[in-house]
Amino acid sequence: MAESAARSEGRSPAPASGAIPLPAAAGGGPISHAIFRVARTHRMIAGHLLRRVGLHPGQELVMMQLWELGPQRQVDLVRLLDSDAATMTRTVRRLEHAGFVRRSPCPDDKRASVVEATTASHVLRKEVEQLWRQLEDATVGDTTDEEQVTVLRALEDIEKRLTRTAAQLST
Repeated sequence: MAESAARSEGRSPAPASGAIPLPAAAGGGPISHAIFRVARTHRMIAGHLLRRVGLHPGQELVMMQLWELGPQRQVDLVRLLDSDAATMTRTVRRLEHAGFVRRSPCPDDKRASVVEATTASHVLRKEVEQLWRQLEDATVGDTTDEEQVTVLRALEDIEKRLTRTAAQLST
């Protein structure tokens, strides 16, 4: 209630405990500002956890897809992870250099590469799964199952709206 009153009076609402105050310039988008802050902090914690196993944020998502689905064309990884070709090329190159993936020419399309997880990467799987559980625990803490379902639904709804908007922007 106090937040909406503060907004209607043109002032930023008081920040929640430990939260960064909402700058006046972001007053028209407090949820977007919060999403940005949460995403940045989440990625920082993920990076810290992943460093233990020699990965950077985003690389574990590629590995998860390869572990789950088996060898994939690099272009299919781009689509699966909603990435771009240049980013995926850099990611795969770094994973290859670390010995976690191997690339080979696609038998059906000589222009494409097939990326597959190496035996060395399979050793990482249990560690990545454990780190992912730690990240989830840091994210949801002691929230109830019901609260987690509510948060997940809200995030899925936000993602759908943003995906629609992104599609409209690219046409």
